[in-house]
Amino acid sequence: MSNDVRPVPTDNREAQAAGRLIAALELLTQPVGVWLICPPEDPTAFAGFDADDSLRFCQALMRARRGGSVLLTPAHMACPAAARAFGFRALPPALESGEALVGFGIVSDAAIGRTMFEHMPRFPMGALVAVATAPLGTKTLRPPDVIVVEGPAEKLMWLALADLNRAGGLRRHGETAVLQATCVDAAVVPYQEQRLNFSLGCYGCREATDLGPDETVLGFPAAHLDGLVDALERLRATAIPRSRAKKPYELFERTHIASGDRKP
Repeated sequence: MSNDVRPVPTDNREAQAAGRLIAALELLTQPVGVWLICPPEDPTAFAGFDADDSLRFCQALMRARRGGSVLLTPAHMACPAAARAFGFRALPPALESGEALVGFGIVSDAAIGRTMFEHMPRFPMGALVAVATAPLGTKTLRPPDVIVVEGPAEKLMWLALADLNRAGGLRRHGETAVLQATCVDAAVVPYQEQRLNFSLGCYGCREATDLGPDETVLGFPAAHLDGLVDALERLRATAIPRSRAKKPYELFERTHIASGDRKP
């Protein structure tokens, strides 16, 4: 897949904000809009989205950040853990018991895996009829519910700092089980708690997508987009270039080289 950011339409507010977000963070892939489609909303309103493939939610995000648009119904949600997170279907017994996580090597004891799923934020069964992903700014009948950004950790750090500015300086909180980083951490939690949530990624999304070892993921409510972009652009004018210039580190390095100490 190409790492080039594909252009998005510029005739709606989300598309304009997406362009500003990409520019501020120098993102190489698109920020992704996520639509959590509840009854009586009709998924056919997302005509033109790819709805034929069975995919994991993390793979639908991967396609969207590269320019694709995906509609996932319960029949096409390939990941059973994500299917439960979105209220599509019950967990298989092997997952619910934690035994499957032992088999994957994620945990050493089934009780640990069972506890992870017991505390999983989730939608009630049947609360959603579909989930859609597309590049932020894709024209649809309504704005997305959540925005997910995947990329290098340093770039996402600035987005978390922008959120701290938007929230008046209150500390930001990341919640994760190091499992279901995209479906739960970056979509369900931001929607249900109406806050930005960040994650280090997880076993599943790193196994099933092209997410790089230096990349991670966060999500935030779409309603926060304008405030975040405004804060990001202020950071882009001051703190971001200053931090990346690493002047104190360069001084440290020169001082130690001059003294004959080449150790960091």
